[in-house]
Amino acid sequence: MTKTRIEKDSMGEMQVPETAMYGASTARAVDNFPVSDLRFSREFIRALGEIKLAAATSNLALGKLAEAQADLIRQAAAEVIAGDWDDQFVVDIFQTGSGTSTNMNANEVIAHRCAQISSSTYVHPNDHVNMGQSSNDVIPTAIHLASADLLVHTLLPALNYLHQALLVKADETMDAVKIGRTHLMDATPITIGQEISGWARQVELAIKRLETALPRITELAQGGTAVGTGLNTHPEFGSSCAAELSKAYGIEFREADNHFEAQAAQDAAVELSGQLKTVAVSLVKIANDVRLLNAGPRCGLGEITVPSVQPGSSIMPGKVNPVIAESMAQVCAQVIGNDAAITFGGASGLLDLNVMLPMMAHNLLESERLLASASRMFTDKCINGLVANRERCAEQIEWSMSMVTSLAPVIGYDRASQIAKQAVSEGKTVRQICLDESVMDEDELDRLLDPTSMLKPHA
Repeated sequence: MTKTRIEKDSMGEMQVPETAMYGASTARAVDNFPVSDLRFSREFIRALGEIKLAAATSNLALGKLAEAQADLIRQAAAEVIAGDWDDQFVVDIFQTGSGTSTNMNANEVIAHRCAQISSSTYVHPNDHVNMGQSSNDVIPTAIHLASADLLVHTLLPALNYLHQALLVKADETMDAVKIGRTHLMDATPITIGQEISGWARQVELAIKRLETALPRITELAQGGTAVGTGLNTHPEFGSSCAAELSKAYGIEFREADNHFEAQAAQDAAVELSGQLKTVAVSLVKIANDVRLLNAGPRCGLGEITVPSVQPGSSIMPGKVNPVIAESMAQVCAQVIGNDAAITFGGASGLLDLNVMLPMMAHNLLESERLLASASRMFTDKCINGLVANRERCAEQIEWSMSMVTSLAPVIGYDRASQIAKQAVSEGKTVRQICLDESVMDEDELDRLLDPTSMLKPHA
């Protein structure tokens, strides 16, 4: 049996594990919400620590908190920020919709740690650690802090890394001419580099889309307290905290323009999630293109080869699969699913508070982490080692009936269509049909059927 101690909160006594850093409110929440094994992430716990440190600093500067208590809170909060007490954040994600239980978890851990550091200065979890705050502004602020941190310092660098790799690979393969495909059917020629340049532009635009969400996600609810009125806090508390948090993260945060919006709604989180979903849509398109172009190696398109990273089958010897692209596609599916949950959560705000904050926080931060990790994996293990199979591409160009498109301006659409159908039915190339039937001079035919002449507009 685990040894316990007795702790008290406003509802009475609770048994708490003897070694636990938290108190009665957290223990009560652990009992109330035995739903999953999901807990708040490192980024979110850090955000809570940063808020408590900034609050103590601000309350001290504003004359609301004694120096001895502020110093203890800041020391304990710094340990939370560093990750020293992550294992003490034990409340399930699926808890009270405001995240009150996790806010109290932070308050209790910090207060308990203050008591360990000093027996002469009393720090109360509500009166001192939570001074000037409410769960209703702390948790929305933590969501914005953690998501902005991941966006600026993790996801955007990962996408920039992928973007640069795609630009390099596009340049390397810009002369690798292949047959284009629309509706998965043969179309006019294109180069592998041109296709990859399209992927690069998708990622470039993904970066720009995410950056457009920053002005809203960097607004902080801190200072609104219970319902946005700022009851029980100093008028300058919100702006002071925003300044402290800006220094801590190296990101320019600011107090929300309207605290009622910042707490009653989570539109900024929904907006960011929507942009993450768009990024996922772009990345799954790229991953699927890679899988199609790599299909084979002998009986598929086989126009590119991606690095072999592991055996592909437990029964078929020698089989190698595009598993990195498959992993990326699964990540994108998860992000799209997370967005559906976040969208529903954002639509479920009621009057003066959104009450799906923990779920939204978990899914939003997970989406950012997954996309960042998968983008780096995809770059390192797939894109950087992608190779154009130039001979295979050349063979398919010559064999494609769509090469007849360049003849249409000279011989007309109907005659060109007839040649294309004849090439398919007789199992010949367009060139062979044209030579057999003396459609035009051989030199002119060579000029028109040169695939490199079909890669850009002509005057």
